[in-house]
Amino acid sequence: MDIAIIGLPQSGKTTLFNALTKGKAETTGGAATEMHVGVVKVPDPRLPVLAGIYHPKKLTAAEIKYWDVPGPESLARSQGIGGKFRNTLQAADAYLLVVRAFTNPAVPHPQESVDPKRDLLAMLAELTFADLEVLERVVQRQEEGLKKSKTAERPTLIRQQEAVQKVRRDIEADIPLRRQTLTESESVVMVNYGLLTGKPVIVVFNTDESGPELSFSGLGLEEKVIAGLGQVNACARLEAELALMTEDEELEFRQALGQGEPARNRVIQISYQTLGLISFLTVGEDEVRAWSIPAETQAQKAAGTIHTDFTRGFIRAEVIPYADLVRCGSTGQGRKEGVLRSEGKTYPVQDGDVINFLINV
Repeated sequence: MDIAIIGLPQSGKTTLFNALTKGKAETTGGAATEMHVGVVKVPDPRLPVLAGIYHPKKLTAAEIKYWDVPGPESLARSQGIGGKFRNTLQAADAYLLVVRAFTNPAVPHPQESVDPKRDLLAMLAELTFADLEVLERVVQRQEEGLKKSKTAERPTLIRQQEAVQKVRRDIEADIPLRRQTLTESESVVMVNYGLLTGKPVIVVFNTDESGPELSFSGLGLEEKVIAGLGQVNACARLEAELALMTEDEELEFRQALGQGEPARNRVIQISYQTLGLISFLTVGEDEVRAWSIPAETQAQKAAGTIHTDFTRGFIRAEVIPYADLVRCGSTGQGRKEGVLRSEGKTYPVQDGDVINFLINV
């Protein structure tokens, strides 16, 4: 999973990036121009338990790749959030939107005051403006193409044009693509344009060490604005400092400071919830591994996350829930007890399913 970290200058994006990745990227104290990339293992307490049963050569957790994307230099419409990093934003699976809520006077706010509601709305508007600029160009190209088209081509072109105009009208009405209901054919058309408002968004309120914690409702945001958004509170500066310590030192300092679970873990949890992701597991002497997929993914498609050929050659899936496997101690015992099931192509994979895919190669 790829997550792009976005936000206004001086919001603490790079500091949060360091907190999440245990990195040491330089925080410039201004509008950054360099993109940072870091990979994080997704904590899963089930993996070491399974490793204790199978003693694999390799233990592989799911991963998240974070992209610290330089933000818009201002709210002017010169380049905006799209800019030269638009390809990265289009490729991301979600956005981590950092909103400044800390009050450090040594870090002046570009707008001269700290206002989380204003800044959140400004960044959501940046995504909207970026999409409208793209759609304006698309509409112009479609109109020109329709004039030059042959009679047989026009029905298809008109349907494509109608899909774009429908999405454009809704975005102009402040309905982001992620909240629009499209037909399958309309979705096929729109996937070509990489619209930014189609991505899930997790908002991180970057607070002072002592809080207070913020919430969408506490800021008085309308339901239509926040629908589907995830939210987390974190003091990025403190979390970045703690992330550079050893595990024992970090635990000791967290207890002394009255800090709970690391922000990097909380951000991952909320990201999975917001994106609707679960993990299934594969086991064996060679490797024990977690694989992240959308909830309700069918078994045949889930097999394709391991290798694309597995989708085509899928025969069936042998499935045992994690808790049953741990209790039984092996899939063989699970088979004897009747908790190892054989499932077909359309079986909706559940979180914690331990699966062995049978493939025709």
